[in-house]
Amino acid sequence: MAHPLLFLVACLVLIQAGTAHNLESNEEGHVSLLLSSKGVDFAKDVLINKAVSTIIPLQLPDIEKSVKIPLIGKVRMILSNITIFSVNVSSSYVENGNPGLVLVASGATASLSMKWAYSYSTWLIVISDSGDASVQVKGMEVGLTVAFKEQGGTLELSLLDCGCHVQDITIKLNGGASWLYQGIVDAFQGSIGSAVENAISKKIKEEIVKLDSLLQSLPKQIPIDHVAALNTTFVDSPVLSNSFIELEISGLFTATGDFAVPRNYDKGKKSSLFYNCPAKMIGISLHEDVFNTAGLVYLNAGCMYWTVDNSLDHSFLNTAAWKYIYPQLYLQYPNHDMSLNISATSSPEVKIAKNGINVTIYLDVTVNVLDDGKVIPVACISLDIYASCSPQVLWNKIAGTLKLKSFTMSLKWSKIGNVHLDLLQPVILALLETVFIPYVNLHLMRGFPLPLIHGFSLQNAEIHYTESKIVTCSNLLYT
Repeated sequence: MAHPLLFLVACLVLIQAGTAHNLESNEEGHVSLLLSSKGVDFAKDVLINKAVSTIIPLQLPDIEKSVKIPLIGKVRMILSNITIFSVNVSSSYVENGNPGLVLVASGATASLSMKWAYSYSTWLIVISDSGDASVQVKGMEVGLTVAFKEQGGTLELSLLDCGCHVQDITIKLNGGASWLYQGIVDAFQGSIGSAVENAISKKIKEEIVKLDSLLQSLPKQIPIDHVAALNTTFVDSPVLSNSFIELEISGLFTATGDFAVPRNYDKGKKSSLFYNCPAKMIGISLHEDVFNTAGLVYLNAGCMYWTVDNSLDHSFLNTAAWKYIYPQLYLQYPNHDMSLNISATSSPEVKIAKNGINVTIYLDVTVNVLDDGKVIPVACISLDIYASCSPQVLWNKIAGTLKLKSFTMSLKWSKIGNVHLDLLQPVILALLETVFIPYVNLHLMRGFPLPLIHGFSLQNAEIHYTESKIVTCSNLLYT
């Protein structure tokens, strides 16, 4: 399970982007994450709730004092087991600290529990007592200034400043004399306030150090399967608009364990900032190169090769069905079973336009005859397949389905005579519609993960198209 404050870092990064300057870069990301103003507010609120849940319960050091009480004399007092067990924040804001990001939580209250004890001596005896108490801290303000730096595809986190201020404290003793109450209030009110301030500041500093170490260890790839992975290294600096903020990662597919960017995809495509999602919290933009590199990786791994044989019970897998399509085949091998080898000759081409996604697939279909246990290649048909793709969001994955639009074909080679392509067309159409497209869709519907922090899920997602990109606009849930 991810570190509980990993989300805190992600929120700080996104919020910091909102206070950054526009920067130019020679390197572009292929996957962009955008937070609208609605998303920034959501991130800030979850950040504070997660920070509070992380620091409590918070143990404070014991406090011991000797105070002089009128009519009684010198009394030794000890407060122990001082614990902050709840914190509530009424308001918060973020702003550009120049440098760094300032996050302030104000109007906060905190509840503490503690044990008290005292002792004093007269010329005859030693008198002592003990009990417990509750403390209410009001008007507390916590602020920190942090800075992020992209370094080698990761983010470095540093704490520039941190502080906590307590305005008012109320102490309620359970038991004890009235003089004891006033003595503890007079002696310890300031000390308890200082202890709260110091403990919270110290805890924040400790967590920032842990988080910086955690950031450096974040994986630079999200594995898809044993073949492919998604490159999640950061590129460029956060981008600021009047209506949204944006972070970019590489987002290209690579072979698992290989960080080398596929050839011809080493630089992103310069384009305007993507479709804004003002009514939603987050937008995730994927450039068409993400899908094109996916096809290239799987092609290079030898995954785009399929065999269609008579185990699928297709009537066209017998030479009798090819009697008029391929006459010489039937004459030489009458009523023989057949198989088809389907292989991609190059990676599919994905083009995203404002009206949708178009996919072109290049295949060779090798026609085989099965004769006495031998597989005999007799012809090869080249296909150019034109399809549309309908993407959809399934949980936190992007998936999709292909729909055949048209195809063209040509005879690449034949060993035993001519093939009547006009008569072959219905056979190829049946092959594509009943075998190839359903098989591809089965794999596409498995989807691949969108780059979200652990614990997040998308809600009510919508997909929009811009030139060369698709954008998923969604609200967020955090559990």
